[in-house]
Amino acid sequence: MSDNPRPEPDLDPADERPSERHRGPVVLRRDRREESTTTDQRLLDSRGPTDWVHTDPWRVLRIQAEFVEGFGMLAELPKAVTVFGSARTGRDHPEYTLGRELGAALAQAGFAVVTGGGPGAMEAVNRGCSDVGGLSVGLGIELPFEQGLNPWVDLGINFRYFFARKTMFVKYSQAFVCLPGGFGTLDELFEALTLVQTKKVTKFPVVLLGSDYWGGLYEWLSKVVRDSGKIGDQDLKLVHVTDDVDDAVKVVEEAYRAWELTH
Repeated sequence: MSDNPRPEPDLDPADERPSERHRGPVVLRRDRREESTTTDQRLLDSRGPTDWVHTDPWRVLRIQAEFVEGFGMLAELPKAVTVFGSARTGRDHPEYTLGRELGAALAQAGFAVVTGGGPGAMEAVNRGCSDVGGLSVGLGIELPFEQGLNPWVDLGINFRYFFARKTMFVKYSQAFVCLPGGFGTLDELFEALTLVQTKKVTKFPVVLLGSDYWGGLYEWLSKVVRDSGKIGDQDLKLVHVTDDVDDAVKVVEEAYRAWELTH
């Protein structure tokens, strides 16, 4: 036993414990007891500041609502592939054409396509899928600048929170294909690789489409990250780099068939 035991708190002589008030499941003691209104009183009182809608407990409900809406919308989604790429890709850029070809090829192989729903490469993939009658899904995100879902999204939802949106990308997809993109694409790429590496997900081939763009990153992973012992050979095999849409779709199909055999 310690020679310096923790001092006893000041106790209320009436019941030998600190005086307290209850606010639902929350216990308020000492100077926290001074709140003069009750929860339902504050709820029913329409006067006063509206800062309460920005409090953390209220955000929890918004987060919960986003998960409920996302799960509800996507629960019956057929097999699908998530595709990411830059929102800044112009419609006259070769990468936009590549995105349309990819979207069409995935749809013809029987996959729905899921993108971030925005412009650029995301729009190209949704457009290519829609061109051949596939199911084109867009999961948008609230941003400081106006963006909105592109016109080729058939099934769409906008999220406030990146982490809720990311969950939907991973949970309802059988593969992940990255067209050239910026920070957002890189963020999703490495999150997917981490989830596969740690076996949080088991059905996720990761394809990088465009060797001129992705080749330098793959070389760095191979020659710097792997050779310094930060990842292993098996980790590097999680990434497939290609320039060919048919090859990308083949990787997706083979991985899906292998996953089906184990489920």
